[in-house]
Amino acid sequence: MNLKDKVVVITGGSRGLGRSMAELFIKEGATVVVSSKDKILLDTTAKEIKAYAIKADVTKEKDIQKLVDKTIKKFGRIDIWINNAGIFITHDFLENFESEKVKNVLLVNTFGTFLGCKFALKQMKMQKEKGVILNVISTSALAGRPKSSMYSASKWAVVGLTKAIQMENADSGVKILSVYPGGMKTKLFGVKKPADFDTYMEQDYVAEKVIANLKLENPEPELIIRRPNA
Repeated sequence: MNLKDKVVVITGGSRGLGRSMAELFIKEGATVVVSSKDKILLDTTAKEIKAYAIKADVTKEKDIQKLVDKTIKKFGRIDIWINNAGIFITHDFLENFESEKVKNVLLVNTFGTFLGCKFALKQMKMQKEKGVILNVISTSALAGRPKSSMYSASKWAVVGLTKAIQMENADSGVKILSVYPGGMKTKLFGVKKPADFDTYMEQDYVAEKVIANLKLENPEPELIIRRPNA
């Protein structure tokens, strides 16, 4: 796919992998809309990388509808929608997890991705050029890991969602893709970084892999990006 002049929407686009992807899309000549619920950080990022900012909370249906509507009003279409927004929950044994924190990680990572897919699909099916939806998942959705039950659960749910809508849209013209990054050096972990954090991948490295895959004539539908020595 030639990314020049494509209209790209990235949730969770104000920092981390989202920002790195946005910068690379812009270098390829794409028009990028970055979105997050932190307006100050979002506006700063958009100004720095020359993207277009639209504030939205991925857990709120009205916000995602507005994100679509404002993008269409400004640019007329959406070519690529990336469900990237996500949060982490500190590793622990299942019986120790706080219920409210578990609800929040499921709300953002799972329900937020559902909403993004829902409204992006509705819009793309109305367009002449249908578009691509990319769900950023995690290698935590490929195998069970001790003390990662709740984060993994939020991502395993997205795998089921993604595979189902891939089949539902096999003949719709909308491509549904997924990427499974391994550990990245982002602020997702907060102050409680994993012990082997120094071995994690740079977010720019992961972004480059994602963009390179999208540029292929036939992108890999399930791109797995592991740490080189993992």
